[in-house]
Amino acid sequence: MSSTVSPPRRRGALLPTVVVLVVLVGAVVGASQVVTEFLWFDQLDFSQVWTTRIATQAVLFVVAALLMAAAVLASLRIAYRSRPVYAPVDAESANLDRYRESLEPLRKLLTVAVPAVLGLFAGSAASAQWEQALLFLNSTPFGVDDPIFGRDVALWVFTLPFLGFLVSFLTAVVLLSGIAGALVHYLYGGLRLQGEGPRTTVTARVHLSVLAGLLVLLQAGSYFIDRYTALTDGGGRFLGATYTGVNAVIPGRSILAVIALLVAVLFFVTAFRGSWRLPALGVVVMLVSAVVVGGAYPYVVQRFQVDPSALTRESPYLQHNIDATRAAYDLVDAEVTNYEASTEAEAGALRDDAETTANIRVLDPAIVQPAFQQDQRQRQYYTFSDPLDVDRYTIDGQTEDAVIGVRELDLSGLSDQQQSWVNEATIFTHGYGVVAAYGNQRGEGGLPAYFASGINTSGPLGEFQPRIYFGQRSPDYSIVGAPEGADPREVDYPTDEEGGDGVANNTYDGDGGPGVGAWWQRLLYAVKFQEQNILLSDAVNPESQILYDRDPRDRVQKVAPFLTLDGDPYPAVVDGKVLWIVDGYTTSNQYPYSARQPLDAATFDSQRAAAAAATGDGGQAGGAAAASTIATLPPEEVNYIRNSVKATVDAYTGEVVLYEWDEEDPVLQAWDAIFPGALTPASDMSADLLAHVRYPDDLFKVQRTVLGAYHVTNPAVFFQNSDRWQVPADPTAETAQGQTPPLQPPYYLTLQMPGQEQPAFSLTSTYIPSSTQQGASNILTGFLAVDGDAGTGTDGEVAEGYGQMRLLQLPRDVVINGPGQVQNDFDADPTISTELNLLSQNNTEVAFGNLLTLPVGGGLLYVQPVYVQSSGGTQIPRLQYSLVSFGSEIGFAQSLDEALNQVFGGDSGAQAGDTGTGDPEDPADPGAPVDVQAQLQAALADAQEALAAGQEALATGDFATYGEQQEALADAVGRAVEAQATIDGTETPADGDAATATDAPTATEAPADPADG
Repeated sequence: MSSTVSPPRRRGALLPTVVVLVVLVGAVVGASQVVTEFLWFDQLDFSQVWTTRIATQAVLFVVAALLMAAAVLASLRIAYRSRPVYAPVDAESANLDRYRESLEPLRKLLTVAVPAVLGLFAGSAASAQWEQALLFLNSTPFGVDDPIFGRDVALWVFTLPFLGFLVSFLTAVVLLSGIAGALVHYLYGGLRLQGEGPRTTVTARVHLSVLAGLLVLLQAGSYFIDRYTALTDGGGRFLGATYTGVNAVIPGRSILAVIALLVAVLFFVTAFRGSWRLPALGVVVMLVSAVVVGGAYPYVVQRFQVDPSALTRESPYLQHNIDATRAAYDLVDAEVTNYEASTEAEAGALRDDAETTANIRVLDPAIVQPAFQQDQRQRQYYTFSDPLDVDRYTIDGQTEDAVIGVRELDLSGLSDQQQSWVNEATIFTHGYGVVAAYGNQRGEGGLPAYFASGINTSGPLGEFQPRIYFGQRSPDYSIVGAPEGADPREVDYPTDEEGGDGVANNTYDGDGGPGVGAWWQRLLYAVKFQEQNILLSDAVNPESQILYDRDPRDRVQKVAPFLTLDGDPYPAVVDGKVLWIVDGYTTSNQYPYSARQPLDAATFDSQRAAAAAATGDGGQAGGAAAASTIATLPPEEVNYIRNSVKATVDAYTGEVVLYEWDEEDPVLQAWDAIFPGALTPASDMSADLLAHVRYPDDLFKVQRTVLGAYHVTNPAVFFQNSDRWQVPADPTAETAQGQTPPLQPPYYLTLQMPGQEQPAFSLTSTYIPSSTQQGASNILTGFLAVDGDAGTGTDGEVAEGYGQMRLLQLPRDVVINGPGQVQNDFDADPTISTELNLLSQNNTEVAFGNLLTLPVGGGLLYVQPVYVQSSGGTQIPRLQYSLVSFGSEIGFAQSLDEALNQVFGGDSGAQAGDTGTGDPEDPADPGAPVDVQAQLQAALADAQEALAAGQEALATGDFATYGEQQEALADAVGRAVEAQATIDGTETPADGDAATATDAPTATEAPADPADG
């Protein structure tokens, strides 16, 4: 009988193959994120920021995970190994038998898995504290001591936050270890809750008492830290330690810390003495003390000592709050002036303010973006940011306020035939050029008066690199570059070739992104962007670079994660380049005694409200409307803020430079020590760059909000809350019924404040009395301006007055109308309302521009541009009128200069920047015949009268009279239109057409792009 031996069965190769493939895919996916991030940072020479952050997070993760896992694992093993050899024989132990039997097969797995999972959670929580850990290790003195403990403020800003986290983390480690150990002891009989005899074994007693002692010891440390954090508590009338806090809460926490320390000692003694009675009694004493010393005693002090004499008791501590808040928000040096504002508009009153009035900005950057879009876009795949930005440029030796926009690429404007990966990633890669208009002038037909327009690289702005590869509307990524000698393929700019519809092409020769020439680079980026064409397309060549993270704000945030960035980066032509300028803030919410302010609430105004409500429509023809490029600040509270960094991003190369703007800021000094070499001294800034540095918008919003309360430095007045101010609502904002109008934004303009030696580019805002009631007083109580002009004409030298705040306090015995009242006066004026109502008919609408406030002529002057545009289809806002108010006088004309003259007795004493730009259709234009003007004014008055009489008749049910007044209204409107047509020099419109000449296209209006539909 023969026997055959079967060969050994081969192991299947499928499972190892699958495992290897999974590992490889995971490695590639992980590398696509980690390696590409390193390449991006390394290309910008900020690799140290990335490596320091990653290394810190890794160390924190590993240390915290190992500590948590090791502690829990040790506790589990100690409890299991010390279990009784013979479990107690009682009903409780018998009930636990079935649980022990069920868990036994999983015991080893749980002993490893539970600590591992808890370790992962602990590591993740610790790694998120990388900023606090680095600041703790690199603490920098503030040079300012707190008023209670006499310790440097750095203790609160740098040290206590990390110590607080450390105590909380260790408490969690000890608590979870104790719970794990107690459960095992209970399960295996080392700990019993009932029955005769000892409730614990010796090992269980030692184990649990030591852990309990450590837990209470950490609580003692927490109480000790809480003594200091009383200075950042916000539960009272103001932030910081009040009378009760200093005299009851802080001493009480010291007492509780001592009690907790003694109780911890009792637990440690229990480990050797064997009795739980003393530590249990100690815990009871500690809990009772926490109620009495930590709660009842402060209540008694507050109720019976402070409340009856609150002002006397709290004044010293309220003064600490006032002083600390003003210091933390950099308001100490604000100049406060009592401004005896006049309300009498006298002839020649503006003669001494000629420079300010010549620079009054009549171009509203939040309204004229569609005019830039239609007039200067050139192609459907270009767009401008919305809103546009305000800057200043020197034109023919004269510094002018300018409204500026960059012609950026907008891929959503490509036609269906143009939409392909090759086009979107390698052909349409960048925008081109800068467009700028005078802020104080009105162009022909009410369009902007451009001083830089069209496709050009020279002119008033000098020669510069016009290509915009990095901007606020740039694509997610573009692949650029080509071997030397290869034909350019990137669409560059429109030309007049090929019948006026040609384009010039370009090859990117900058150093803006990591290379993707090697196969492994293409593979990593194909995985990163989930696009196989990056790996397969022949459009990617050995010289290719990939540009991504192209938004200037996002770019700066990545290389400087320790900064809070302003929401509105702005472009400037500097030293032959287009640079994006981004303001960066260092913040803290742990400055002792300083009031906290939510960033999102303080910076939310009508501009951000419009950005939040943007739907991407905007009424523009062709392509997609330019959604707002103003970013919202994070919803976090701060009580210390500095504009510590001015960052620039080159629009062509993407180069990021972080200028150390506030070298005295201790927070920035700490980060400079953490990331040495990341910051560039401000002394390296060129004179041209400094000329375009401006005071940051969001910082000013936060400061003006705080100053609304903290302009009061007398604690008695502050306590009474009788002189609190608020920023007025924007009277031009459109809000739904029942909604609270958003705040009026601050405005950039050049003006000379009372007492200031010369005009300066400034940021301004107004105040009215603070009230939460609807219809509250809207009179003006204050005017705030900050000098935002940093240029001196010398490299590295910042203007001495930059950042100087000037607050004008208005007299209490004179009523100065606030923005809301002035807007109401404009709306209610018969002549103005009638004319604007006429302009609002027949598919046109009126838009009120920014309502500017200027302290000139010995009082407060209000100026508001009025625009007219189509109510549908292609919208091109045209500046038609300027509204002016001073005291009770109102001016209304097509030129600001004439409107000023109307207000100031026929001669304001100064000339506005739009002198001589009034159009003949202006009712007040002296170029029109006097008799025709009189006819127009009479017709307008008759129309207003008929409208009012008709409404009154309708209200009383007198329909016969109502019909008569409607006929009179139609007749008056017809006469007004005829008079207007005569002034215009045009024929009378056809019957029923009440449109004015402003509705007709002018010779300067650019023809619509065919792609715009």
